Amino acid sequence: MAEAITIARPYANAAFAIAQEKGELKAWSDLLAVLAQCVADPEMQSIITSPAVSDEQIVSLMADIAGETMTKDARNFLSLLAENNRLMLLTHITVLFEALRAEAEKSMTADVISARTLTPEQEGKISAALKQRLGRDITLNASVDESLLGGAIIRAGDLVIDGSALGKLNRLASAIN
Repeated sequence: MAEAITIARPYANAAFAIAQEKGELKAWSDLLAVLAQCVADPEMQSIITSPAVSDEQIVSLMADIAGETMTKDARNFLSLLAENNRLMLLTHITVLFEALRAEAEKSMTADVISARTLTPEQEGKISAALKQRLGRDITLNASVDESLLGGAIIRAGDLVIDGSALGKLNRLASAIN
């Protein structure tokens, strides 16, 4: 898997450079998401890997699927991927592109797992505290895990804050032993 990420990185950097130069980060983000979903489909994978289907036919098919989001630059990018047999890397390219976009836009997505559903006020406080600590705009993905008993676990990039009752009990048990 590390090899695929390594191979995908220059392509993601190139796509990001084009998107940033044209001021189309959001459009490219949407396009790459569609293309990544496309190559994740087993039927599409068999078309991409089939020697009976030309690169141009694959690019045309994917351009048709992408619809109006497909620009000339994006089509050229897709053709380059097809020529180099890198279409199957679109999922990795999309992940890397999103990381570059988040860095450029000073934004981040944080996952919050709580014992109960968070109120909008609680989400706002968590988001504001993370923004102050990390210096980025924060988008929260909130989910519920009742096994935590109480509190929450927050994951934002490399930062993990375990404020769950279960986590505190486990730390207490470790300290006693």
